[in-house]
Amino acid sequence: MDFVFHNKRIAGILTVLPHQSVPFEDEMGNYNFSPVKCQKLKLAMGYREHRVAQKGQTSYDFCVYGMQYLFDEGLLKPEEIDALLFVSQSPDYFIPPTSNLIQGYFGLKSDMLCLDINQGCAGFEVGLIQAFMLLDQPAINKVVLLNADVLSSKVSDYDRNSKPLIGDAASVTIVEKANEDNAIYANIKMDGTGALALNIPAGGFRMPSTPQTAEMEEDLSGNKRSKDNLVMRGDDVFNFVQREVPPMIEHLMEQAHISGDDIDWYMFHQPNKFMLHKLAEKLNVSYDKMPANIVENFGNASGVTVPTNISFNLGEAVVNGSVRVCMAGFGVGLTWASIYMKLEKMMFNKIIEF
Repeated sequence: MDFVFHNKRIAGILTVLPHQSVPFEDEMGNYNFSPVKCQKLKLAMGYREHRVAQKGQTSYDFCVYGMQYLFDEGLLKPEEIDALLFVSQSPDYFIPPTSNLIQGYFGLKSDMLCLDINQGCAGFEVGLIQAFMLLDQPAINKVVLLNADVLSSKVSDYDRNSKPLIGDAASVTIVEKANEDNAIYANIKMDGTGALALNIPAGGFRMPSTPQTAEMEEDLSGNKRSKDNLVMRGDDVFNFVQREVPPMIEHLMEQAHISGDDIDWYMFHQPNKFMLHKLAEKLNVSYDKMPANIVENFGNASGVTVPTNISFNLGEAVVNGSVRVCMAGFGVGLTWASIYMKLEKMMFNKIIEF
């Protein structure tokens, strides 16, 4: 599905990272792998360290901290917010929506829209598309898009497929109407037939958590996890990404009537360095234009990797100048989405710690 938007812009991105950083070497003793093989895995995938929330810290906490920072710094005014979108797969509760809790905490006006969106790896793009659509309404001038996930606690300590790469983080993105008529192009696709390639089997209504679902089981590769833990069928996910993402990006460029030379940066979701380098090769894009350094420095925080990517690698370039970016997310769902737009004259683009 294709989208075109006009007179919209991203006014600022704030990425909120946990203080706690865990080096790969501190955890590799848990894996059913020799030290030599662990180091090879680290090199191939780009593992180094990942940011992990403290026990008890939730997605809500990171979002509240980030919004309070923006209020305190005068970068956002509470009364300006017309819609609050919360995109996550680790909400505080089944009921009520986390967006309503955040609205209530800050005492925001009742004449607004609060909406929770259950999306993961493509959550930033899904959230932006929703924000852009809302801004077509006369009553909505500013949307706060919150992306947050604290999934590290749902990953088995003995799962080398997932534990070294999963990180926790949140981002606060301000999306608003703009006077400039810079077209924004986007597309999105979904395939629920492959949804269980990324899954936490227990904990919902289909399979409530019990002492039995917490029992550890070993797979054929020597990874140990319970049904309460995240399971990722790595080969299925890798093949899906390599098969579906390149044609999506090519279609996006056709839709926007541009070539690869018109794109300054490819700000992609970052599962691991190996997968991104393979994507870059398929798209004939230099590694320099598709940064792959988020997992090694912070970990894969699902839909927060793209805003983290922008904050970490672009910094003041989108505040003081203008950059043409192709953003893409792909994974949980299965969902894959991309957006081409200019990032320019933003009020802020930074990283803070909580």
